Amino acid sequence: MRSAKRVSPRTVSSISRRCLNTESAPSLYSAHAKVVGARVGHVEGENLQVDLTMAKALGGKGDAGKTNPEELFAAGYGACFQSAMNAVAPSLGVKMPSKPEDSIVEATVHLVGSMKDLDMGLRAELLVKVKGLAKEDLEKVVYKARQVCPYSRATKDNVYTTVRCETM
Repeated sequence: MRSAKRVSPRTVSSISRRCLNTESAPSLYSAHAKVVGARVGHVEGENLQVDLTMAKALGGKGDAGKTNPEELFAAGYGACFQSAMNAVAPSLGVKMPSKPEDSIVEATVHLVGSMKDLDMGLRAELLVKVKGLAKEDLEKVVYKARQVCPYSRATKDNVYTTVRCETM
């Protein structure tokens, strides 16, 4: 049975609000990336070598085999959100599927606004698909994951984000 529903704040009755001071909190991990050439350049990191291209929709070439900042952000957000789901599920008494293909997060990141006015921002959509969970359990996991996912916390009140849930 397929089901799609927006997750509302009423799904979980009470979640304590965390107050993490990101300025003084101890660093758990640091990632570094060096970018040369902006949107048509190259990115290097400890375990990363990525060539960039300007998306065709933005007037660029959209070169095959190259990516852009929005795709990189979508990949990071999706992976981080799925990890948060896996981390919070046990505290809710929910067992996530053991097969990777039975839990999918599709992240879409939109560059929005006006390039002419240099007034741009991001909008994000997450589509969460999980096999074998009741719709209510999936919504509880997703709601709590939004509270703890570092990407969700970083974008809160700055990037309009929607999350849809589907059972597979």
